[in-house]
Amino acid sequence: MNRPLRHIAIFCGLLIMALLLRTNWLQYFQREALSTDEHNRRVKIAQFATPRGDIIVRGKAITGSKAVDGTDFRYRRTFKQGAMYAPVTGYASQAQGMSLLEKTYDTILSGQDDRFAFRHAKDILTGEQRRGGDVITTIDPKAQEAGYKGLTDLGARGAVVALDPRTGKVLALVSTPSYDPSVFAGNTFKEGDRFQALVKDKSKPLANRPLRETFPPGSTFKILTAAAALENGVVTDVDVASDAVSPYPLPLSSNRIGSEAGDAICNKASMKTAMQHSCNNVFLDAASKVGADKMRATAERFGFNSDVYSDEFGDMLATRSLYPTGLDKPGTALTGMGQGSLTSTPMQMAMVTAALANDGKLMQPYLVEELRGPDLSTLEKHEPKLKSQAVSEGTAKKVQEMMEFTAEEGSAQRALIDGVTVGGKTGTAQRGVNVKDEVPYGWFVSYGKKADGQSVAVAVFIDPTDMDISRSDISGGRLGGPIAKSVMQAVLGE
Repeated sequence: MNRPLRHIAIFCGLLIMALLLRTNWLQYFQREALSTDEHNRRVKIAQFATPRGDIIVRGKAITGSKAVDGTDFRYRRTFKQGAMYAPVTGYASQAQGMSLLEKTYDTILSGQDDRFAFRHAKDILTGEQRRGGDVITTIDPKAQEAGYKGLTDLGARGAVVALDPRTGKVLALVSTPSYDPSVFAGNTFKEGDRFQALVKDKSKPLANRPLRETFPPGSTFKILTAAAALENGVVTDVDVASDAVSPYPLPLSSNRIGSEAGDAICNKASMKTAMQHSCNNVFLDAASKVGADKMRATAERFGFNSDVYSDEFGDMLATRSLYPTGLDKPGTALTGMGQGSLTSTPMQMAMVTAALANDGKLMQPYLVEELRGPDLSTLEKHEPKLKSQAVSEGTAKKVQEMMEFTAEEGSAQRALIDGVTVGGKTGTAQRGVNVKDEVPYGWFVSYGKKADGQSVAVAVFIDPTDMDISRSDISGGRLGGPIAKSVMQAVLGE
């Protein structure tokens, strides 16, 4: 063989070897990634090739599948009360992809989970149509409706989260304004335009405010400040007068911070009175005395600075709520009243409230109760899990005493329910640099307990940007209290 032919033969051999190596690399090392890639059209076709399983709320499906013609995608996703449940289900669109539970449990819902292999083989033999499994949620439909109606009646951007303090079950997860996933579930140009309109909407209907957006928690954070002060011995008796003057001189600053209740009430008030009237000075002083490190450590035991999700199911991924490191003295003091660089999701403040209502035990929040196969067999079932002992039982009970007094005699009276022990705390959170020009956020957190042990914790967040309301009328208790009350009544059957 002459030299040129030999070179060509060697080159062709190298090409064949490279092709074989690449084929084996794709077949054995990248097979899983390619077979599950959301941009793989075969994956999308498989997702909608058969009727998807359903997302279930209290025994009723809030999703469905509808046969369609003239497309590779044989079934289109449908949603019942789509806007109300969108923060729970997410969307399953042939063109736009998936989100939230629809995405997290796609292999279950589409029937592609490896655990269904035997059943699929049986379906081939019997000629039965393949069907996906079901996702059973913890949502209470009455609580979800109460939260959604409360926010939509106000015409507000906002969120509602309700938890069972004893177990961590998510009973309501509401975000407004919302969207109906059905309107862009297909793959037509018209539906694509609808989705883009939602993306561009300034009111952010696609946002999941309970889980994915953070805000300054305002005075609702005072319940955590109180817990930190009690837990670290800064306050031992909630009825004893403090030495915190009003207006309060912010450390290392010429600023003096007052309270809406007035200096006559708040000056050197006890912590119980300060909670009742939401006096800023007492909580600024308490946070300053506890110190940045211990304040942060307490906040972290309640869930700040960590991911909020179920380890077993992975369905509760949320934006982290932050208690920052490296705070100076004025920054630490400001966190005592829920301001400064502190941020929280509505879910996080619901967790704080639930832990205090549960005698200091913070249960891991979870949204999915059970995963079922097409034959209704149980694939996985969630068991309640303790996330942390946030504070001692004694500390929690003292904070409960103050929150219940605030509901009975203070700013949280709008949440009171006959025959139910209610604790609450209002919150108004400033935002922006020029706070006088910005409409503040409204917050309300509460819990309700019945004699039989049944309980619920609720966090309501309201962004009144789109509301026709004056700054002076913004009040967490005025706006959020009635919503929290209706949610608690829905859960407790009152």
